[in-house]
Amino acid sequence: MSGQLVEISIWIVLICVAAAFLAGFVDAVAGGGGLIQLPVLLWTFPTAPLASILGTNKAVSIVGTSTAANTYRKKIEVNAKQLIPMMSAAFVGSLCGALLATNISRDIFEPIILIILIAVGTFTVLRPDFGKLETIRKVSPAVAPLIGLVIGFYDGLIGPGTGMFLLFSLVSFVGTSFLGASAIAKFVNVATNLAALIIFIPGGHVIWLVAALMAPANLIGGYLGARTALDRGSSFVRYTFLLVLAALVIRLVITI
Repeated sequence: MSGQLVEISIWIVLICVAAAFLAGFVDAVAGGGGLIQLPVLLWTFPTAPLASILGTNKAVSIVGTSTAANTYRKKIEVNAKQLIPMMSAAFVGSLCGALLATNISRDIFEPIILIILIAVGTFTVLRPDFGKLETIRKVSPAVAPLIGLVIGFYDGLIGPGTGMFLLFSLVSFVGTSFLGASAIAKFVNVATNLAALIIFIPGGHVIWLVAALMAPANLIGGYLGARTALDRGSSFVRYTFLLVLAALVIRLVITI
């Protein structure tokens, strides 16, 4: 909570700042920054309420995702007719998910997430050309908002892996390249983080001192990650996507 007293040592600060930088970098490239940042917050603040950890994570993440989105915007043209409805739906979904997150444990969702991640990773490995190039597809205008609504709800409720789910869904169902999908995912992530904070902040579920220390590192990581993805292209994003996905699967296996 914002008014909650937490014990913060220099080592906790260093660990959290390092995690925020790495999370920002990874999230900007392929999503999944929450895989790094959220577990570190849970570990360093074992007595803090779950909602406070989730709120602090969102307060930090929105800085990096906003920076990454702005960096992509300058280099990649994004279809506004597709993006705006998707962001709007994701905002509503995240709002509902965050409301639920303040009253429910996320443990029951982790086995389901594990199965989905393994399926996504297997599919991506077996299809080497998947997401390398933009594919022109005729898809219903409802597809992108539906993706945004479902994944937005998940992001507000739990969070880790959201960027990867967005990446995979955009490549699979819309035909976007990995690089283009990574750019779109950052804008959608800004909407979902903002919606969650609308719920977490009034409820006092942000440890502001911790968030203020981590946010600059997340910003730098987000900028460098987006620049690296733009320089190296879709293949680099694909490999990073698989690496982060594998790490998330391992973490879920260990914790379940």
